[in-house]
Amino acid sequence: MDLILPDWPAPTNVCAAQSSRTGGVSPAPFNSLNLGTHVGDKLLWVQANRERLAACLNLPNEPVWLEQVHGIRVLSLPDDLSDNMNNPTADAVVSRTPGQVCTVMTADCLPVLFCDQAGTVVAAAHAGWRGLASGVLEATLQAMAVDSSEVLAWMGPAIGPAAFEVGGEVRDAFIDHSSLAVDAFVAHGDVKGDKWLANIYHLARLRLAAAGVTHIYGGEHCTYTDAQRFFSYRRDRETGRMASLIWLD
Repeated sequence: MDLILPDWPAPTNVCAAQSSRTGGVSPAPFNSLNLGTHVGDKLLWVQANRERLAACLNLPNEPVWLEQVHGIRVLSLPDDLSDNMNNPTADAVVSRTPGQVCTVMTADCLPVLFCDQAGTVVAAAHAGWRGLASGVLEATLQAMAVDSSEVLAWMGPAIGPAAFEVGGEVRDAFIDHSSLAVDAFVAHGDVKGDKWLANIYHLARLRLAAAGVTHIYGGEHCTYTDAQRFFSYRRDRETGRMASLIWLD
């Protein structure tokens, strides 16, 4: 199984990993380690993939799989869970309880994992451009309830700056929030068409820095261009989902 382990100075009791598309049982177009039940893949195969991932990582508990809606709601584990709640609606999750696995799924959107330097709290956020512009990273930091200067953030695989074409409304949404965001956009094609290449990694760094986070890592992959390793919704449309996971040991 091709897993990415965050290269960051997290405390020893913080465990984190990022799945790729390899190492599972799903056939094309979900080949092979699809972890999403909402993409058209057979539930039996998805469950087998999740079990393989859990065994490979020796997960302490079943991850809480979110129903992600490109919003800013942050789920707190285990307080926000009931015994019969499956796929709770949220785009970020935080935990201070050892063994509770915080997880988000992506296939171009930006996953961001968080922990504090003392190893008391962890979180995971799903940041597509809508959630990023609306403040999902800031909401996650607020839910962590620690000084942002003590937070470490790791950005997992997302669509890269040479492939993420957006319209002018996306650019405007970020620049209206901060003029610094202008550097994250490059005109693409006919300028009259108001098309831009966006650097979602840079946009996330700006939002994190403005919130007081100075320890930021990751951000070197492109899901769109690396078809062998990553799922990409924008490239393939019908495709699987990868997971970003973090928990306290």
